[in-house]
Amino acid sequence: MQNTNSTTMMPAMSRRQSLKLFGLMVAGAALPGLAACTSSTSAESAIAGSTAQTGHWPTIEIKPIVLEGYGKDPNLIIPPTSPWPKTLTETQLNIVGRLSEILVPKDNEQPGALEIGAPHVVDEWVSAPYSGQQHDRDTILRLLIWLDEEAQLHHDMSFMGLEKAAQMAILDRIAYGTDEAPVEYHQPAQAFDRLRKLILAAYFCSAPGSREIGYMGNVAIAGDYPGPTDEAMAHLDEALASLGLTDYAYSPIGE
Repeated sequence: MQNTNSTTMMPAMSRRQSLKLFGLMVAGAALPGLAACTSSTSAESAIAGSTAQTGHWPTIEIKPIVLEGYGKDPNLIIPPTSPWPKTLTETQLNIVGRLSEILVPKDNEQPGALEIGAPHVVDEWVSAPYSGQQHDRDTILRLLIWLDEEAQLHHDMSFMGLEKAAQMAILDRIAYGTDEAPVEYHQPAQAFDRLRKLILAAYFCSAPGSREIGYMGNVAIAGDYPGPTDEAMAHLDEALASLGLTDYAYSPIGE
């Protein structure tokens, strides 16, 4: 039976907002906690070139976007006007929206990935004319095509036309990595893992996601600044010692 609610209710997001989250995700690639969400792996790099698979995988040509970006030091407070257009179609955006809804659902008053606009940020990401983003564009667009092809193969309708149970049955085949997936699902499983990381990165770069992991940035401290804890200072001293920079460690005046 066809799903009568085949489109996802996509929240509006201004270009300024999506670019700001895009910039935070790029900056976050340098941080240990977000690097896993935003950096490609060698396994993902093998998606397009692997010939050992027996399942179907889209082979159409996906042309890269060739435009100038806005440099390597974007203003994260007031993002510049983007010189590139966002490129996901409405159908593709709806599929990313449904996946966002499934991966990080809304929980009572806490918004999920769909509500914070993760699909718009993914659209920004795969539309950006940089090499890493263009690699992801090829991977993710093939995954979105594959989801529709898989739905047509097993149910004779589009992925968004399926009931949620049927959508979940398709996703269950690719959601647990290549160790769990049959060999014919290795390519879509690797691609899904990449898209999942981008959706999670977008969510945890947002204000609600940051609060969920306990990030307390941009919060004023009442009274005098207490300074770093003894534990933090010990960690810093250890890190400086390992780099041979002990002479540059902070010492209180008089010591």
